Amino acid sequence: MQWINFDKTESYKKLQEIAKAPVDVKTAMAGESGAERVAKYKVPMSNGLVYSYAAKQVDDTLLDALQGFADEAQLTDKYAALYNGEIINTGEKRRVLHQLCRSQLGDDVVIDGENKRDFYVAQQKRAGEFAKKVHAGEIVNENGEKYTTAVQIGIGGSDLGPRALYLALENWAKVNGTLKMEAKFISNVDPDDASAVLAGTDLAHALFIVVSKSGTTLETLTNEMFVKDALEKAGLDPSKHMLAVTSATSPLANNPAYLDSFYMDDFIGGRYSSSSCVGGAILSLAFGPEIFDRIMAGAAAEDALAKNPDIRKNPALLDALIGVYERNFLGYGITAVLPYSQALIRFPAHLQQLDMESNGKSVNRFGEPVDYVTGPVIFGEPGTNGQHSFYQLLHQGTDIVPIQFLGFKNNQMENDVIIEGSTSQQKLSANVAAQIMAFACGKDDENPNKYFAGGRPSSIIVGDKVTPESLGAILAHFENKVMFQGFAWNINSFDQEGVQLGKLLAKKVLAKNTDGALTSYSELLSIF
Repeated sequence: MQWINFDKTESYKKLQEIAKAPVDVKTAMAGESGAERVAKYKVPMSNGLVYSYAAKQVDDTLLDALQGFADEAQLTDKYAALYNGEIINTGEKRRVLHQLCRSQLGDDVVIDGENKRDFYVAQQKRAGEFAKKVHAGEIVNENGEKYTTAVQIGIGGSDLGPRALYLALENWAKVNGTLKMEAKFISNVDPDDASAVLAGTDLAHALFIVVSKSGTTLETLTNEMFVKDALEKAGLDPSKHMLAVTSATSPLANNPAYLDSFYMDDFIGGRYSSSSCVGGAILSLAFGPEIFDRIMAGAAAEDALAKNPDIRKNPALLDALIGVYERNFLGYGITAVLPYSQALIRFPAHLQQLDMESNGKSVNRFGEPVDYVTGPVIFGEPGTNGQHSFYQLLHQGTDIVPIQFLGFKNNQMENDVIIEGSTSQQKLSANVAAQIMAFACGKDDENPNKYFAGGRPSSIIVGDKVTPESLGAILAHFENKVMFQGFAWNINSFDQEGVQLGKLLAKKVLAKNTDGALTSYSELLSIF
């Protein structure tokens, strides 16, 4: 297996030639030819989802070239190396095993005599059994009363993914009678974040989950002390209200300050950790471990699809390769993620971290500068809210921004009314269909202010409803898309050194060990 820079492959030259005359989306999507493209350019995902890429700048010639690159770069072979336990995170010399939390995709991964699949499953089961005992009133507060709220204290991947998943299923769980506990989240070290959450929480009946793999994360430990102070002031024993999700070697592990501790390890990166106890503990408390298991089953099914070397049958790989073509050959530096579902309100925020923290790199896997662009800027907001916000730039701005839509045929709450001849869900779905065509085909008008150039590419993932299984599949799809793009660019998608410099300088400020402009900014902010 070879790890070579993207621009050193034979396929790179072929893609350069194709990009000189890219598919005209405006022409391709017009009339009956557009209908034929929609029927042709789609690939089934798991759990009833479909990835449609008809409104992208693709044709069979491009797809063949992308297949050639996928084969030449051995992208699915590298995926197999990852899930079989090879050291893929070259920056930190670590394995990358988050998929192993969901299923056994290949060989057993045994490290220091420990089967990692067994380890992850055992921790998930421990968290699930703990949640069941809380729900049954077998684990109670100091007054013998049941807990009703779970609050996660964590930042970055310890917050964004679990929060996005919880919000995605909160209303579904209410309708289906599986909402066991309300979940809340504290992430920002800004005291207003913790204060606001605590002010709206019945502390006597709340469990707080401290999530830090190292047990040393500044923001998380600060917020933990903030919460402990509030508990003590309320006359409560913090050790009866605190849990930890951490590594087995951290200061938080096996600590009498916590009711229990659940473990992960260095092979699970923060932004990929929702499948571990980072997501499992809070989601099992909120919905029950059976629902968390269903999310994992949905993700596992999508992981299995990602093994297929045929890009036309591998939605994550195909999505990744089209994105690489857009980024490197068509010059599109931004991607918008637009879910037409209120359930996915925080999913774009999760994908911002997942994508930009993973592939925001300018050196290859061996620390050498690359001569091509890598990860795009990711942003998004649910539709139809975004239509009344930033879509103006997407439609008529000077930059072309590829769009990733997500749409669903049915809502979660099973509550809708007919207003002016159509339901709210029909209006929502009509909007996403209309936007795809508006971006693709535009509108001619003699008034330049009303002229839409069109030719703006998009894809859409369509499903029936946001359920645990479809949510897990979407989570895995994007994780695998980011992974494949990192492989394509020959970069390390699994470290995040760019996060560290600011942390180090902040510690210098707090230690009053500064000089120059850092001192001036510290004084400006009245830190000292």
